[in-house]
Amino acid sequence: MKVYMKRSEESASALIDEKIKELGDWRGKTLAKVREIIHEADPKIVEEWKWVKPTSPGTPVWSHGGIVCMGETYKNAVKMTFAKGARLKDPSGLFNSSLDGNARCAIDIHEGDKVDEAALKDLIRAAVALNLKSKSEPKPRRASSQRAD
Repeated sequence: MKVYMKRSEESASALIDEKIKELGDWRGKTLAKVREIIHEADPKIVEEWKWVKPTSPGTPVWSHGGIVCMGETYKNAVKMTFAKGARLKDPSGLFNSSLDGNARCAIDIHEGDKVDEAALKDLIRAAVALNLKSKSEPKPRRASSQRAD
């Protein structure tokens, strides 16, 4: 597997393009489709490439007001992990992985699975709305350490 370096001249979008091309199978096509759905759901979404380490080439990340979701690829699945998935309503039941966490929830897409595009767009929009709401809410103030006499 190729090691992806975060170089200033190489944008996150180009790295995601490279990842899709390198996969060259159903996982690449699925990641490309998910990416397309994400951009249709929120044209203001920002593509990032995070967590590059010697043991990992990095991960595609989509953000708007904070991380919306990550697109990881494994041998048998493309995993869309939503950073605040545990706080999102999922009426269509898309979440099928990482369901026991306090923060993240994920969607594992396997070869041959049909993605419910409308439901996925709703989930992406809800994640963006949650990020933007969290940013606009005032932070709770800490109690003063001074005592009134």
